[in-house]
Amino acid sequence: MHLYRSIYEYAEAEYIIERSRFTAHASPAETPEEARLFVSEMKERYKDATHNVPAFVCGAGKEHQWASDDGEPAGTSGMPVLRLITAEDLTNLVIVITRYFGGIKLGTGGLARAYTHTAKLAIDKAGICEVRESAILTYSFDYTYLNRIQNMAGEAGFEIGDITYTDTVGAVIRCPSEGGERVRSLMADITGGRAILKAEERAAARYLLKSE
Repeated sequence: MHLYRSIYEYAEAEYIIERSRFTAHASPAETPEEARLFVSEMKERYKDATHNVPAFVCGAGKEHQWASDDGEPAGTSGMPVLRLITAEDLTNLVIVITRYFGGIKLGTGGLARAYTHTAKLAIDKAGICEVRESAILTYSFDYTYLNRIQNMAGEAGFEIGDITYTDTVGAVIRCPSEGGERVRSLMADITGGRAILKAEERAAARYLLKSE
């Protein structure tokens, strides 16, 4: 079941214009508290920067939204980035854009374009994902089946997460919740019923979307 769209992973992107350097730091953030902690960490890490402009959206319904211009002219930085996030239909992410002023003023329109462009670069680099209610299946099986299972992942509607190697292979298999029964059937077919299902749970999981 589809829950919301977000970014897949942490990413950074840089944009230089008129000798000003803009670096966007984008990260998934499940709660406003997690987002604020990320903002604080970035401000501390880049405390020598001219500005550290933050914006975040959290909640499946995008109910938590916040941005700051961090000393830039009002409405030229934080809010344009926030509007970009919502226009992309994204939530549960935070972006902090670090700016080192290059000595040439960009004007209000130029600032807004620079901040939104840098944010978009980071979002694209992080990857857009769909967060779905998922089945998380932990399996144990013989090494002889690993290549075939890996080759079927994606095409068969599941992803393989953590893999451990002992006397057998341990693998965490993730799929949309409605596909759990199909994955169990596939694993039984591939291994002749020898794969052992060690655990099964339901959780929200990120699925990277293909670039349009």
